Amino acid sequence: MTKTRKVGSAGKFGTRYGMRVRKKWLEVDKRQKSLYECPVCRRRSVKRVASGIWGCRKCDTKFTGGAYIPVTSVANTVDRAIAKATVEEKNV
Repeated sequence: MTKTRKVGSAGKFGTRYGMRVRKKWLEVDKRQKSLYECPVCRRRSVKRVASGIWGCRKCDTKFTGGAYIPVTSVANTVDRAIAKATVEEKNV
């Protein structure tokens, strides 16, 4: 597998598939392979174990999330709705 400075890990595709597809794939690949913050220990040590499964290398916590990022925008929306509902319930 080869990669170059200009195209990063998308260099393994060579000239195949077109530049637009390779750039989109490169963005997803970078987000997938970067480190994220653990929801338990708050350290930046969460890596992808498998598709949708994320694990912290520090505290060995495993949790589910998105296929390429641990917390999706839909999950954020749901969390906000739940938090809002619990606040309203306490105020009643």
